Amino acid sequence: MTAAVALSCQELVELVTDYLEDVLPPDERARFDEHLEVCRACRRYLEQMRRTVELTGSLEPESLSPEAEATLLEAFRHWKSG
Repeated sequence: MTAAVALSCQELVELVTDYLEDVLPPDERARFDEHLEVCRACRRYLEQMRRTVELTGSLEPESLSPEAEATLLEAFRHWKSG
């Protein structure tokens, strides 16, 4: 049996939604948890994401103005490319 490859911070960011929704496969969840044990910045990021979800609740596209939707899409476009 080979040891699992450590999760990078970027991978953790990409998996955080699945982690919070408890849909990660067991091996990925184990890698995620192992990374959290050694990475203070990612623990902080996870807590920020939990708090954001808690504060915003559910945001439906229909509830956004066209301007707000465009702003969010642009922010995520830059985040993803960047």
